[in-house]
Amino acid sequence: MAAASAEFRRPRLIRFSDCDPAGIVFYPQYFVMLNGLIEDWVNEGLGLSYHGLVAERHIGLPTVKLEVDFRAVSRMGDQVTLGLAVERLGSRSMTLAVRCFGAESGEVRMQMKQVIVTTSLETHRAVAIPDDMRAAILRDVPALAS
Repeated sequence: MAAASAEFRRPRLIRFSDCDPAGIVFYPQYFVMLNGLIEDWVNEGLGLSYHGLVAERHIGLPTVKLEVDFRAVSRMGDQVTLGLAVERLGSRSMTLAVRCFGAESGEVRMQMKQVIVTTSLETHRAVAIPDDMRAAILRDVPALAS
């Protein structure tokens, strides 16, 4: 999964609440983890406020396309790393490369490609990516400007 940017990473413990009765991650839980990773990326990686984006500026980041490959199981108690990189930056959308891999082994457990769109939470229509968000992404990934 080639990405145009450095990968934003966060460690994650696989918890009981992430797993099904077989003791492995129940696949929808990866989407919950992904949402948390995007919030962390906006807050810490981009230096913006996710809460401010949603609650004050009324900008949403809904997913419009998602492709997922599940490659190996993650079990309760596993330490994993979640990674996010921007592959493409459009005027109102961006494509993210996201993966979950074993913290020690580096084995890819799950990878996905996700397209998110910036929307007005008042009209639920696509709007331009905010200038400060675009600038923060381009600061980290100048190659996306071309």
